[in-house]
Amino acid sequence: MKKKQKIFALDIGTRSVVGIILEEIDGIFQVSDILIEEHKKRAMLDGQIHDVPAVSEVISSIKEQLEKKHGPLYKVCVAAAGRALKTETALSTSTIKGKPLLQKNDVLHLELSAVQQAQAAAAENENDSKGYHYYCVGYSVLFYRLDGEEIGSLIDQQGDEASVEIIATFLPRVVVDSLIAALTRSGLEMEALTLEPIAAINVLIPESMRRLNVALVDIGAGTSDIAITNMGTVIAYGMVPTAGDEITEAISNELLLDFPLAEQAKRDLQSSEEITVTDILGFETSFTSHEVVEKISPSVNRLAGEISSEILRLNNGKPPQAVMLVGGGSLTPGLPVQLASSLELHANRVAVRGVDAIQNVTVSDEVTKGPELVTPIGIAIAAKQAPVQYVTAYVNDQPVRLFEVKDLTIGDCLLAAGLKLTKWHGTPGNGFFVNVNGQDITLPGGHGEPPLIEKNGHQCALDEKIQNHDRISVQKGKDGSSPHVTIGDLVDSSSSKQIVIDGDPHLLSPLVFRNNQIARLEDIIGDRDSIRIELIDTLQDLLTHLGYNEWMGSTKPYRISINGVDTFFPAYSGKLLINGIEAKHSSKVKNGDVITYKPGVTPTVNELLAKKQFTVAKAITITFNGQELHLRKESSSITRNGTKLAMEDRLFSGDNILIEEQQAGSFIFQDLFNAVEINMPPHSNGSFVLLKNGVETTFYEEIEQGDELEIIWPQASRR
Repeated sequence: MKKKQKIFALDIGTRSVVGIILEEIDGIFQVSDILIEEHKKRAMLDGQIHDVPAVSEVISSIKEQLEKKHGPLYKVCVAAAGRALKTETALSTSTIKGKPLLQKNDVLHLELSAVQQAQAAAAENENDSKGYHYYCVGYSVLFYRLDGEEIGSLIDQQGDEASVEIIATFLPRVVVDSLIAALTRSGLEMEALTLEPIAAINVLIPESMRRLNVALVDIGAGTSDIAITNMGTVIAYGMVPTAGDEITEAISNELLLDFPLAEQAKRDLQSSEEITVTDILGFETSFTSHEVVEKISPSVNRLAGEISSEILRLNNGKPPQAVMLVGGGSLTPGLPVQLASSLELHANRVAVRGVDAIQNVTVSDEVTKGPELVTPIGIAIAAKQAPVQYVTAYVNDQPVRLFEVKDLTIGDCLLAAGLKLTKWHGTPGNGFFVNVNGQDITLPGGHGEPPLIEKNGHQCALDEKIQNHDRISVQKGKDGSSPHVTIGDLVDSSSSKQIVIDGDPHLLSPLVFRNNQIARLEDIIGDRDSIRIELIDTLQDLLTHLGYNEWMGSTKPYRISINGVDTFFPAYSGKLLINGIEAKHSSKVKNGDVITYKPGVTPTVNELLAKKQFTVAKAITITFNGQELHLRKESSSITRNGTKLAMEDRLFSGDNILIEEQQAGSFIFQDLFNAVEINMPPHSNGSFVLLKNGVETTFYEEIEQGDELEIIWPQASRR
């Protein structure tokens, strides 16, 4: 036995309401009855009910007429108009400098922040201050960027700035509320709900076809609704406020017809090669369909242009692979061809689809099978097969009701509750302003923690799915703490060195001062502190710090001032050695270096003057009584601070000496007595003879190098 189930559905449009009776017999749908009734006044505007009693009156009329044939009707399947959907794009940016690698929850937080911005934009465009009065039907990420460059994924990325741009679709809550109110007033209960674009897509573009980039356009009387599929899903919805009425008005203007007569003439164009009309002046005139089409072609082109522009906008600037047209306005002559031209598609890529394109649906012979019935049939089938449910969840004990057009997540609940996630994120800790070696720097506080989100008492992620009556709690994330930084954290670890000096090991750490007081590397820095860090980098820094001042003094260049002129003698200076190699005071020291010291010397006057090749005396060598003697006669006087110096006196670095030349004269015999002591022999009578080279001479006789001198003492005669 066949199992039958009767479905009552309503398509509430701008101009008219379509009631349909659909019977499901073992999975096959049959349209058994359909009834169309126009609104008696302008009760609908852009898919939203503006006059609930007026719309309810039309619904009641259709219900009563259908009940006469099919019995009592209590429940009905309806659709929210696609034209009521609001599509917005939004960009959310976050500073991530210094933060850990981005995780999935961080990226979701960024995406939901963008959705909230889009939600607020949708509300602003409708002069509604509360963005959560809009259901988020869905959103898609257009792109991620890291430091201004587009990137495939932000997960595990680091940089200065991350951003995401999304496109989101919203349905005003008032649309659903007014729809329920009109049904209730007519004695009907909403059995199931869907969206008009979803209804048409579900029957014409099954899921297996949604990987293709296809645009479905439902051209009604007042608006043309657009839905676009790609990558297995519906990626965008849109609407243009131009549709079949624009063509009717064009016929009315061209042929001088009342609007109802122009509407009838438009329909006759589809089935007749010639139409006959009576204008407002009472003249009856016949026109070929071709003539009328030529007259209204500017309006057709304009309609095609507006639809194609919206398709391109929704599809990221590129034409889809194909376009399907449904609705009564799709029968406008020449529209498919013009639309294909506007989108730069081949003519066979734009087609009008009727009821015969719907699978598993049969239509009674009494019912027409045009494209205007695709959406009403789709509403009945889609609302039954994939009804949109209401889900109630509780966010911080406050109930929120969500429109389940997709899998709902924790993030959807927070959006519906109007929670601004950025306000629930812990704020960063207060930074410290400090001065380090004369440079102002900022020490940032700790990062604020994300909010703690729990579902039914268990911690959860933003993308976790929810069920009816789930309870969600949101606790503000912990604020970041003030900086906990030591002075050592500001110092490079390589600044400390292990050094050996004169065989003793030393560990050298930088010298640190806080607010002009000696400090330690482990001291904690406070706000407004002034820090000075002195690195021990050079040999001079090292020796001064460790108290080797004597080494420092003795290794300065050995300097003597001679007659007011500074003269340097490096050979006499002390030497500092790094790893056995002579080094300067400014030489850098490294970890592991061995420092040794080689003392300097203090030369005698004679040694220094010889090094400078100064001649301060005349000298000759003679022989006296067979003994070789050296005679010396000074030609210069050397004094230090007024004190005369001998040749064997020591000179110290920094001494000032004065060398004065004097007339030395020639050597005479008498100069001999400066070198030897002459004693008169005991048996001498006191007389003597002076000989130079064997020749008798006097005391004043000049002598020269190599002379042989003698003193002869005659012996006294004995008695």
